[in-house]
Amino acid sequence: MSRSETPQDTVERALAAARPGGETVVIADESSTANLRWAGNTLTTNGVAASRSLTVISIDRRAGGAAGVGMVARSGVVPDQVDDLVREAEKAAAEASPAEDAADLVTGEAGYRSESSAWSAGPSATDFGVFRSFSARLGETLRGAEAVGRKLYGFAEHGVTSTFVGTSAGVRARHDQPTGRLELNAKSASPNAPGDARSAWAGVATRDFADVDVAAVDAGLAERLSWQSRRVELPAGRYETLLPPTAVSDMMTYMYWSAGARDAGEGRTVFSRSGIEAEGQRTRVSERLSPVPLDLYGDPSYPGLECAPFVVAHASGRDSSVFDNGLPSPRAQWLSAGVLSALHSSRYSAGLTGLPVTPAVDNLILAAPGATASLESMIASTKRGLLLTCLWYIRLVDPQTLLLTGLTRDGVYLIEGGEVVGAVNNFRYNESPVGMLSRVLEVGATQKTLPREWGDYFNRAAMPALRVEAFNMSSVSQAS
Repeated sequence: MSRSETPQDTVERALAAARPGGETVVIADESSTANLRWAGNTLTTNGVAASRSLTVISIDRRAGGAAGVGMVARSGVVPDQVDDLVREAEKAAAEASPAEDAADLVTGEAGYRSESSAWSAGPSATDFGVFRSFSARLGETLRGAEAVGRKLYGFAEHGVTSTFVGTSAGVRARHDQPTGRLELNAKSASPNAPGDARSAWAGVATRDFADVDVAAVDAGLAERLSWQSRRVELPAGRYETLLPPTAVSDMMTYMYWSAGARDAGEGRTVFSRSGIEAEGQRTRVSERLSPVPLDLYGDPSYPGLECAPFVVAHASGRDSSVFDNGLPSPRAQWLSAGVLSALHSSRYSAGLTGLPVTPAVDNLILAAPGATASLESMIASTKRGLLLTCLWYIRLVDPQTLLLTGLTRDGVYLIEGGEVVGAVNNFRYNESPVGMLSRVLEVGATQKTLPREWGDYFNRAAMPALRVEAFNMSSVSQAS
């Protein structure tokens, strides 16, 4: 795409270039990013970048309802290259094997359609201006940390992607997605053992950095570093454990990614129903997963976590389909009062499983009605247990139970008599988020949070702190 041609112009150019009577989906993405980085209380690097990409999907209709799909994606496309891109996609479609998810394209009447003024407006962008007030507060925080011998490391990044979806069936849908995050790591040496470094981490997700209080984040890290002045060695075992929102979001995000209708219907996941019970109902939809009335849902209009209200599919997958581009994706309820109520699906995978069509949503919220407890009050009501900071290096062990393994990092703390009494060694854990839901003892207030492990890929989450019975710390870890 030429800088003199808008993404919308390029979408229309590609659609017009398609062979007469052909079916085409065109997706134009325009992105910009800005970032700041610091180490040892000193700003180190910064940068801005911008990119454009164009995806052309051609449909080759055949006898008996079959269709071939050709997809070609390029970055930096200029206007006189668009026709060649369309021809390449059409050739790929003609040579492709029949697509299993073949369906009619979503029409302009049935699909999401942006208002003409929104569709025609220029793409959104970010620049260093997004950090204007934040960088001033960051400078004060770095100087304050230096004065007391605390070293801060981390980065702030912000990006905006404007996505334009146009189809030969009349869909014209546009979404602007801002995404930002702050990650801050604080380190200090123990005054009694200078070689013994303490470390604490915190992260914040944001749309525009106006709501990021970096001084408050640093104050929380300073408190956690002070908790590490006493160290307690504990063996592996099952412990009552408080998981803060960031750790909960990492577990729930993995569960959400694993909650596809097709794999569940084919008996591949923890959400599959097996044995005699599977007759007539191949998934666990309608089964209770938690005794606590937890709601897990995605909502494109959730304040502060807004995301695309329609399907954007650059390629087909297990539960996504290029034929669904422009299909509305409204609020989706995955758990209702602790009961599994939906699995994410395309029109095709929903048809395979007999479930309602429920497109995935690019945010995730976990909440319990009336839950207002803060993490601090949950600590105060704990007789004895562990407090995690975050989870790291999460990997799948068994898809049939969704057993995950990983490491604790940047602070695990022992609570006794309602107070944090010291830091304990790190652990490797083996735990299933589905099994964890069945052992929830208490739910805190839901708040926006940043997954530590998955923040690169999934930025929009709101989670409560959870008190979980018998969280499985399977072995002691030497990680620090």
